[in-house]
Amino acid sequence: MEAKVLLGCNPCLANYSTFGGLNSPLHFAASKGHSEIVALLLENAADVNSRNYCGQTALMQACQYGHWEAVQTLLLFRCNVTRADYLSGKTALHFAAVNGHVRCIRLVLADFVPSSPFESARVADRSESSHSKRKHDHHALAKFVDKVADGGVTALHMAALNGYLECVQLLLDLHANVSAVTFHYGTSMDLIGGGSTPLHYAACGGNIKCCQILIARGASRLTLNCNGWLPLQVARTWGRRWLEPLLDPNFDSAIPPFLPSTYLSLPLLSALEIAREQGLQSSEKTSDDDIDTCAVCLERTCTVAAEGCGHAFCVRCALYLCSATASNTPSESMCPPGSIPCPLCRRGIVSFVKLPGSSSSKQEMGLLQHLSSVSLCTPTCLLHTPTHEQDRSTSSSTAQKNIKGNCVSSVSSNFLSLIPSGVEEVWNIL
Repeated sequence: MEAKVLLGCNPCLANYSTFGGLNSPLHFAASKGHSEIVALLLENAADVNSRNYCGQTALMQACQYGHWEAVQTLLLFRCNVTRADYLSGKTALHFAAVNGHVRCIRLVLADFVPSSPFESARVADRSESSHSKRKHDHHALAKFVDKVADGGVTALHMAALNGYLECVQLLLDLHANVSAVTFHYGTSMDLIGGGSTPLHYAACGGNIKCCQILIARGASRLTLNCNGWLPLQVARTWGRRWLEPLLDPNFDSAIPPFLPSTYLSLPLLSALEIAREQGLQSSEKTSDDDIDTCAVCLERTCTVAAEGCGHAFCVRCALYLCSATASNTPSESMCPPGSIPCPLCRRGIVSFVKLPGSSSSKQEMGLLQHLSSVSLCTPTCLLHTPTHEQDRSTSSSTAQKNIKGNCVSSVSSNFLSLIPSGVEEVWNIL
């Protein structure tokens, strides 16, 4: 790989920026979706939160263009998701919402997902400390989701304006404020008017499904903005005639119910934390037959297990399932909304747990088991050989050499390459 060769020649290139601080290599890689290059740069000490001249981070550019795999890589290196750019005050969440990249929204909110309304249903501990922690997490989630950009616009405003139903649905499921209003002054959407709600913006955008779900979640048809317009009048101003019956304050027809978003992902945070702790390299392919191989990729070793069904996967596949797979809905299973269907048994996965022992410790355990199956003395008796046994006769030496030859012939060359240097020295004593 050319990038690896260049970084080997000059590691400082990882933090190089073009003239005027336009973009760093990390920005370019993230904006083009090259997640492997992103990981390579970060492994070579690139600043994960570096900004360009507009104040944009690599995470913002990855979200802007919908490269969720690059977003995932940046999150593994603990990038700051709450930073805003200099020009418009947009966070990575705003960039994902305005362009309709719902998978990026799912990932950016990963550290807050346990605060979703469905988390309390599966938490058994009702102690005062856990209740205060859940309350704090809920507050942090609501604060981040409702963070405003230029003119007081939230991510929900942007998704509603552009008609991205899946983004609107996910944001509402994660406690976005359906009644949030833009600033009464300095708004960038003067044609809609300051003091507008997401329903005003959805009326301007013209997507009837977005208007329906906002009304179903509590949006008022009677809210006036600073221009004195109802959402109905905004729709008329922008020629959205098909919305008039729905936005009419006297409209009394039933609105179809909306199920929870299929992009909720309860186990995402658990998989992300395990990947941060172990690293994606912890489950690389091994030649040890005693170690279970992931049933999804059939290449890497299993390092995590699904709570409930107990099926094991490598951390890469677990993270991919959480990031790219649609979650269960109440109509599909009895599992809570936001659970991910297990690819082996279809039961809902609400969390992943780390399997006991790392890949290195498993290799050591396999080595010890192989040593115990060979007819050798234990290391303790080898290191405490009596002094008088050093004066052996020629016949005993010959017999010992024969034993050594028999033992060595029963061990493969692959196993000998795994023996640590200390054990190899003991082996040579024989």
